[in-house]
Amino acid sequence: MLVVLAAGAIAGLVLFLVQSFTVVPLIQTAEMYEDASHSAHDEGWRPAEGWQRTSFTALATILTGVALAAILFGLMALAGKTIDVRQGALWGLAAFACFNLSPALGLPPQPPGVPVADVHSRQLWWVATVIATALAIWLIAGERRTWLLRICGVGCLLVPHLVGAPVAIGQNNLPAELVRRFAIVSVTTNGIFWILVGMLGGLIYSRNQANP
Repeated sequence: MLVVLAAGAIAGLVLFLVQSFTVVPLIQTAEMYEDASHSAHDEGWRPAEGWQRTSFTALATILTGVALAAILFGLMALAGKTIDVRQGALWGLAAFACFNLSPALGLPPQPPGVPVADVHSRQLWWVATVIATALAIWLIAGERRTWLLRICGVGCLLVPHLVGAPVAIGQNNLPAELVRRFAIVSVTTNGIFWILVGMLGGLIYSRNQANP
């Protein structure tokens, strides 16, 4: 619990700070285009601009960091792996590939104002891609794997993308460069988070074991 709370909160805070200077400005620009095109609609209550939006975003990001850290180190514990900095970084990279990188190849992160496919179709494809990618990594990188299993792993990795992600229907009013930058920056910052949370958790755990 100490590893999950400390590593998740610290990595979540770092993610919030990094995204404040990279992702948030792109979101604000996209919202300006969205308002100018009159495509915005009432979504109910949301935090007001300024300190309220910033504080809610920070809290949500930190809590999400703790939740993702719980998933990561829970799986490491179930797998019986030694939790240290190296293993934490490797598992963090694997989690990044499963949760962010592979799904982003079919459903890249989109800023406000960009048309998206049906939410249930996107959720189903995302979950299937995460599971397929996790299985692929296990088959390819696991210990004592035969070439046949590794080939099956590559097949698992490709299946969701061969099937294809749900296609969005609608008109995009945002510049293509803004959409592209948002996707790249969003995926990159999440990669930083996963590696950082894995390394921090490994460092905290190994130090606690060395100094009981």
